[in-house]
Amino acid sequence: MLVLAGVLPDFRLQAEGPGGDSLTRIGLTAAWGAGAFGLLSALVWPLVVRALLLVPALLLGLLVFFLNGSLLLIAIGLIPDGHGEVAPETAVVVAAAMSAVASATSTALAVRDDDAYRRRLYRLADRRRRRGRGTRAGGPARAAPGLVFLQLDGVGYEELRRALDRGLMPTAAGLLERGHRVTPWRTDWSSQTGASQLGILHGSTFDVPAFRWYEKDTGEVMVCNRPAGAAELQRRAIARTGDGGLLTLDGASRGNLFSGGADQLALVLSLSARRGRDNRSRAGYFAYFSDPANAVRTAVSFVAEVGREIGQSLRARVRGEGPRVGRGGLYPLIRAFATVVERDVVVAAVIGDMLAGRAAVYADLVAYDEVAHHSGPHGRDTDQVLARLDRGLALITRVAGHAPRSYRVVLLSDHGQSPGETFLGRYGLTLRDLVRAGCGLPVPRRARRTRSGAEARAAVLAALRRPVEEGEEAHPATGSDPVVLASGNLGLISFPDVPGRADRAWIERTHPALLPTLADHPGVGFLLVDGEVLGPDGAVARLDRPGEAEALLAAFGPGAADAVRRTDSFPHVADIMVNSAYDPRTGVVHAFEEQIGSHGGLGGEQGRPFLMWPPELSDPGGGLVGAEAVHRVLSRWLREADGPQVPVEPSGEAPAEDSRSEATPSGILPSARVTVQDENR
Repeated sequence: MLVLAGVLPDFRLQAEGPGGDSLTRIGLTAAWGAGAFGLLSALVWPLVVRALLLVPALLLGLLVFFLNGSLLLIAIGLIPDGHGEVAPETAVVVAAAMSAVASATSTALAVRDDDAYRRRLYRLADRRRRRGRGTRAGGPARAAPGLVFLQLDGVGYEELRRALDRGLMPTAAGLLERGHRVTPWRTDWSSQTGASQLGILHGSTFDVPAFRWYEKDTGEVMVCNRPAGAAELQRRAIARTGDGGLLTLDGASRGNLFSGGADQLALVLSLSARRGRDNRSRAGYFAYFSDPANAVRTAVSFVAEVGREIGQSLRARVRGEGPRVGRGGLYPLIRAFATVVERDVVVAAVIGDMLAGRAAVYADLVAYDEVAHHSGPHGRDTDQVLARLDRGLALITRVAGHAPRSYRVVLLSDHGQSPGETFLGRYGLTLRDLVRAGCGLPVPRRARRTRSGAEARAAVLAALRRPVEEGEEAHPATGSDPVVLASGNLGLISFPDVPGRADRAWIERTHPALLPTLADHPGVGFLLVDGEVLGPDGAVARLDRPGEAEALLAAFGPGAADAVRRTDSFPHVADIMVNSAYDPRTGVVHAFEEQIGSHGGLGGEQGRPFLMWPPELSDPGGGLVGAEAVHRVLSRWLREADGPQVPVEPSGEAPAEDSRSEATPSGILPSARVTVQDENR
């Protein structure tokens, strides 16, 4: 306070007049003001944060500074004899600096000082642990180890191996050196967070054909990252499985689309549409910002990330690097939210969960996925994001040693990312334009770009208490014009005026040029129409005839035909499903959205996420196919932690419950022993 009073002209700690006050008097005045400010911050600040529960969460991060300044004004007013005076605008600066310094050491303001950051999180979590002690049956005193599932959104198996080989993720590499093992698993046709995370947390991916799709029975577009859509998908999954989710027993869900049945929630999109105190999904913001120093640290990092994105975008444009997509407008702010705000809040929440001794935690870190969509999945931009994610992992693993129970850390991803120029950039028209041309409908002279549907945008809008804006896509106009939607390199075409699913005969009779126009386009890999797969040059394969679809889809990798066959059985599959072309030599696909790193369909790294687990857990057994199989493995690991384990010799066979697993594992390190739960307990 003395230093700030000497630097800032509008901040005074001595009486006016000739001679002023002595140095001792000024020091006592500063001590009085600092003490009053500290006392008010300790007593009043938590009450203020709780009272602001209805304020949009991101606005709270800004209000921190102004509210802290108000507390300082009150504290200065309490100094006897009027020896303290500060201008209101200066009070904000003084309060922010004092809060940051008082929270730890003089290094607390350093953006890269993870030790100081961790100490603050210790204190925050310790307060919450003391408040919640004895509120849960059994409490954290049980010796059973807990499980922390960290989802690195969009990081595919191949990208993880590249990052490890290049030394970008030393913490993850250290886990492997200490016994963790890693294996790829294969997604369904819909290789995106909505389907994968619904399957992982709730055990069902049924009737999720894409990231967004048109439902004829309601006349609306279902979107996985829209709060109402996520809530409905979660409801359907629970109704289908009869199970509340992976996290129903003393679990916590952090930064996810779905709750997983957890009671402890923060930044969960399926609950973010709720109003008032019932919206516990936003509690993570308030818990995090209840320490004003966290707001200072995050604000500095946020501004730095915005500047970093602007610099990287300008550098790519000046150098003529390609492919590129637009990175202006609000995108720098959205990227900074995903890579800074959400990362910090989620990591803080996970650390608090461990120090509170919760049995299971599932958290999603979306930073890499958001940057890869706009910068591409491989390069300097994403390398920096992976390195910072690894630092967050390092914080979590170090804090695990201070938790009241031991924790096993499991890393996994929901999908990968496939690179490639957009369909519009490569061919000069959108999928919607191509469909309209095939239907004989007028095509706009200027192609209208298809907005990217990345998850971070929805998270920002949810934090601001605003609905996800889908424009006319949310409620398409009824009529004969087809509804064309994009989910990465997967396109969906529906005819609203046709009840049920349109068959091939109706499409060819009504729009005779449409199917040949699509199937023979060089940017299209194949179509799914009424139980048949259509390829270029008139190739046709019926899904009910063994071997036909496997031969036609061989270039898209093993299991492609089974994935298409399963999607064909969904009630809400589109009349025409379009998968973009895929080059197996380069791994390139062409997204129908504005993304140069994309996922959502078949082709390349997008369909090969990873699963990394510690040696104490049993082997997943065989090649995992589909998020539902991953759910069964994670559920088994939770059961193993709930009692004594006995070592058994590995059988080398896939688990009986996973009928979709491959016969042999791919990329998995050998294990000497496997532990399973003692069923007699």
